[in-house]
Amino acid sequence: MNFTTLRVPASSANLGPGFDALGLALGVYLECRFRPADRLTIRVRGRDAASIPTDESNLIWQTALAVARDTGETLRPIELEIDNDIPLGKGLGSSAAALTAGVVIADQLLALRWKRLRILDEAARIEGHPDNVAACVLGSIVVSAIDSGGVARAVRLELPAQYSVATVVPDFELPTSHARSVLPDQYSRADAVFNVQRSALLIAALITGTTTAFPTALEDRLHQPYRASLVPGLDQILRLRAPGLLGCALSGAGPSILVFYERQFESVCGLVRQIFALHGRASETLSCDVCQHGYEINNSAHGS
Repeated sequence: MNFTTLRVPASSANLGPGFDALGLALGVYLECRFRPADRLTIRVRGRDAASIPTDESNLIWQTALAVARDTGETLRPIELEIDNDIPLGKGLGSSAAALTAGVVIADQLLALRWKRLRILDEAARIEGHPDNVAACVLGSIVVSAIDSGGVARAVRLELPAQYSVATVVPDFELPTSHARSVLPDQYSRADAVFNVQRSALLIAALITGTTTAFPTALEDRLHQPYRASLVPGLDQILRLRAPGLLGCALSGAGPSILVFYERQFESVCGLVRQIFALHGRASETLSCDVCQHGYEINNSAHGS
């Protein structure tokens, strides 16, 4: 049987004030080639390949098995080739991409024929929150929530043509569990209102292309202030102002930085790198377009 090829984008969550609600798909990818086999075989290459398990514990395979259990099906072993370009442990949705890949692989091999929103719902249920996986599934910028019945709901937006994004990736990892552990259990009404206002302003600015709403629209009081001690220079980065720079935000739980800027002003990313360097940290700029389509699958073996 021929291999099926699957490509899933990286993602950045929160976008400043939209904690666990906003996500953006980035043009950096996890690519998988898979087909049924007599025994499980996983081969990995690409970025951080040594950190990706090649045994039963692999997150993609474990997710596919979880989908099979949920649907009462039996999943045969597979031959899986992984080519990864997404930095691990850097706040760029590597685990969400793997989860999404696992759900899609199970959908294909079990012939579930799920629509994208069903794929999203299953991935969000496994992940525990929908922001990153919604971007992986739908592409572009996605506003998402879990409704009172536990179902993921999502609305997709387009990044205005005059804006660009990039990520600055420092040379250290920050486990999401640690980044979440520093957050408080409760927030004041003032901080909650502050973030509701900024989230609404950010969405309106992205819909209308209102540049004057920035950088206010990226301000946050729910997670970034508490994570500043974990990311050297974060406070200074968030206060950066320069021509063409719309603003910066921690990418997901960090430590990568999402940079919004007006087209032709990519040089502002160098300002973020300079601050990391002042704090003794090397970094790189990942310049990438927003991924418009979410995951893509080429399934010639199954005729789709």
